[in-house]
Amino acid sequence: MDAAVVLSRIVKAYDIRGLVDSELTPEVAGALGAAAAIELAAPGGRFVVGRDMRPSSPGLVAAFTEQLLAAGIDVVDVGLISTDGLTYASGVLDAPGAMFTASHNPAAYNGIKLCRAGAVPVAIDSGLARMRDLAVGLLSGEHHAAAIAPLGTMRGSRSELDLLPRFADHVRSFLTDGVRLGGMRIVVDAANGMGGLVWPAIAEGLDLETVPLYFELDGTFPNHPADPLDPANLRDLSARVIAEGAVLGLAFDGDADRVFAVDAAGRPVDSSLVGALVATRVLERDRGATVLHNLICSRSVPEAIVAAGGVPLRTRVGHSFIKAEMARTGAVLGVEHSGHFYFRDNHRADSGVIAALMLLEAVAAAGGSLADAVAPHDTRSRSGERNLRVHDTDEALALVREAYAARGPDELDGLTVDLGTAWFNVRASNTEPLLRLNVEADTAVEMERATAAVTTLLATVAA
Repeated sequence: MDAAVVLSRIVKAYDIRGLVDSELTPEVAGALGAAAAIELAAPGGRFVVGRDMRPSSPGLVAAFTEQLLAAGIDVVDVGLISTDGLTYASGVLDAPGAMFTASHNPAAYNGIKLCRAGAVPVAIDSGLARMRDLAVGLLSGEHHAAAIAPLGTMRGSRSELDLLPRFADHVRSFLTDGVRLGGMRIVVDAANGMGGLVWPAIAEGLDLETVPLYFELDGTFPNHPADPLDPANLRDLSARVIAEGAVLGLAFDGDADRVFAVDAAGRPVDSSLVGALVATRVLERDRGATVLHNLICSRSVPEAIVAAGGVPLRTRVGHSFIKAEMARTGAVLGVEHSGHFYFRDNHRADSGVIAALMLLEAVAAAGGSLADAVAPHDTRSRSGERNLRVHDTDEALALVREAYAARGPDELDGLTVDLGTAWFNVRASNTEPLLRLNVEADTAVEMERATAAVTTLLATVAA
């Protein structure tokens, strides 16, 4: 194994993710555990570790944990948990954390999502790159973990902690006092992921009837991939919602930190529209507060924030940017187009299940119809995110910049061009030679026209 090649491939912009047989092996996980002890932990401190239901997770956790213990770090193992449950643990225990999951990726993959004490995110420029380099040195034999920075003379201790009941209470605390959910019937598709464990604990005692779909924890994903961004993976949910006469359906990804919705007719609801509803509910409590939205969100999101008495603030795409802006501005909420929703009172971390309860509350307030709740915000046509493969992303962005120079492109994240009744953003992928294109317009015709113009331009530099 060429350690440098493997680590450069699996350490991404915001997390670690790779094939379990050839990339993220127990040996690699152990090296990353030693690196985490050095980069994230305090001497004699503690570290929280959790995992999803993938068959490879226990072995990777064991290898990672062993190196933390050997470095004198006490490990609190919270066991099977969702990613937002792990970040909650990091926040309430004020300890760094590692969540073993590959989220929506297929069963052949696993990964690690890391945070510093207090659920502060770790990204490539705030610790992951240093961890990568340390792990390379350890795997190549250039140095031993103890030689880099001996953290303690005594071996750490390992304990187990079931935080799910406390986490469920915390999630339910976001519901507005006195608001009832009306006994609504909903279908929840956990995709054999961690939502199947977490959602029942949260729904317990609520005025709500849940029809479970694929709640059995199974990291081989026997029914469909745990990727709700792909409309094909919402078909079973949509069909079941219609068959059950349910008010709506919720779909969680594999580690349950993102949530997506379909209405009573089984139609998928854009995450920007969900964000508009969640923002409206949050601002019921914190009128006048700042709410962040990334620049790919529909214009309906800042409009909803203003209408609810809030202050919208536009950010770059990516959880580390949003969390940093939340800390800087004191924002009460952050909305991403990809189904991530960040809550100030959740240690500024994202949570699919908190967002789900806020959505249900908004639907109850609208008389029990998701379609009716989103209708005031669903006034534009959106392309969804399209991936365009190019030879060179810098060259491609330069081409767009030149073509639309008269429009004064905004370069907060990639290029955002305002066309009046339409706008588009094109930005480079962090991991592939791809440009990601998002277009929104007042009408479907204008949206298709703007999309065609950009894709035709970029076809000249396509790979």
